[in-house]
Amino acid sequence: MPPLGEEIATRDRNPDELDARAAAVRALAGSGVPFLVAGAYAYFEYTGIFRDTKDLDVFVRERDVEGAFRSLEEAGFRTELVDPIWIGKAWQGDWFVDLIFSSGNGVAAVDDVWFDHARPARVMGVEVLLAPPEEMIWSKSFVAERERFDGADVNHLILSRGEEMDWSRVLRRFDRYWEVLFAHVLFFRFAYPGHRSKVPGWLVEELTARALRQEEEGDHPAPICRGNLLSRVQYRHDLEERGFQDGRSWDERHRVGARTRDDGGAAGNVSSGGGG
Repeated sequence: MPPLGEEIATRDRNPDELDARAAAVRALAGSGVPFLVAGAYAYFEYTGIFRDTKDLDVFVRERDVEGAFRSLEEAGFRTELVDPIWIGKAWQGDWFVDLIFSSGNGVAAVDDVWFDHARPARVMGVEVLLAPPEEMIWSKSFVAERERFDGADVNHLILSRGEEMDWSRVLRRFDRYWEVLFAHVLFFRFAYPGHRSKVPGWLVEELTARALRQEEEGDHPAPICRGNLLSRVQYRHDLEERGFQDGRSWDERHRVGARTRDDGGAAGNVSSGGGG
């Protein structure tokens, strides 16, 4: 008997769609290319919430994209690198698999740590690894388009897994983007006031202290809009009409240097001094 999550996810689905998903998982599992399953499958396993989905989200490291494409092409899929920043697709007829190697803004890149903390599961009859909840929160926190906001997903992951999560790793993951984490922590506290302890007090204190340091330092010296790290569309007016500097381009120029330090305090220094 299949696990409950898989049974629900496959209920009333088009057989061709399920065959395509199963073929993709089998091809990747047999290829030796490391991959993780995320999306609706992982979300259900972690939260118990089923969300209907039209595709399968597979996460790979950027260096493994070509190998994943080859294995899927050998299985009869047509592949396409849709966006060199973060995603490719593999098509079998009308059905497709997303091959994701970063977030849409290039921040939450899939690296070895995703695999170090992955969790075993069974999807489409194949033993696989699920993306860790910590990294799912990191990736989802930057999805804030007008037509899609993943804040509720972040809240449900915290509600379901907050007590067991490695919050030190979450803080390191957000690094210079700690304000985004702070925003989601506040969203969670608002949504679930009876479960505030799911996020440890030390993290709230640390994020609050960083915000207070920013108040002492004052405004950033440059008129930067980093909203386009959250939404490409909704901050276009600020860049095109109001004269704000492109925060995403600015961030991309500074990102590598900032990430050479990985202790929790370094992120606050970087953001308050240059990015906040």
